[in-house]
Amino acid sequence: MNATFALPAKESVNPRVTPAEVTSVLVWDAPVRVFHWLMVACFAGAYLTSESETWRLLHVTLGYTMAGLVAFRIIWGFVGTRYARFSFFVRRPKAVAAYLRSILARKPKHHTGHNPAGAIAIVGMLALTAAIAPTGWATYNEWAGEWVAELHEVIANGMLLLIGLHIAAVMVSGWLHKENLARAMLTGRKNGTISQGIPSAWRGVAALILAAVAGFWFLQWCKC
Repeated sequence: MNATFALPAKESVNPRVTPAEVTSVLVWDAPVRVFHWLMVACFAGAYLTSESETWRLLHVTLGYTMAGLVAFRIIWGFVGTRYARFSFFVRRPKAVAAYLRSILARKPKHHTGHNPAGAIAIVGMLALTAAIAPTGWATYNEWAGEWVAELHEVIANGMLLLIGLHIAAVMVSGWLHKENLARAMLTGRKNGTISQGIPSAWRGVAALILAAVAGFWFLQWCKC
């Protein structure tokens, strides 16, 4: 089964490009990768500690961290590198449907950045986190009664379901494209042409994110 190397207009490949010209290029900048894996760790930790009074502060700290990370990602979605920008990877429903049809036909079009279906998952997870944070804050501060706590739990379970679908989609699309997409989010590199790579990983911004998260965690636990 061969994946078709074809991209939307914004990232189209010269039709005369040969397979020999396709190589490993930097696609995901360091801030995007740090955001991604911190979100994975924070959601997993928050979900696992959600029913524990002993680990309540950890649960709350991880939830606040997720809110801060989403705030950063929204900003980076407007000012970040090419493949991090919403304007580059968020597509219309027609493009999403076309991509899903290509998956079902086992002739998926290759996208250097997020594919149209993956973009839906990204936006959905950002939106759900934006809803989890205030309901979690209200629950923690006993602000609006039991219904808020129940809503918080429903949204968190919805997030877990979306993450499960996202992981399954990554595995299927990775298999069809013959690409290790999880590894790409670690290394930042995917298949593409030289012109499609981003020029800088922006490691300094990633370091600032890690420093901000570490500083916040330190301040939270110093209150104990």
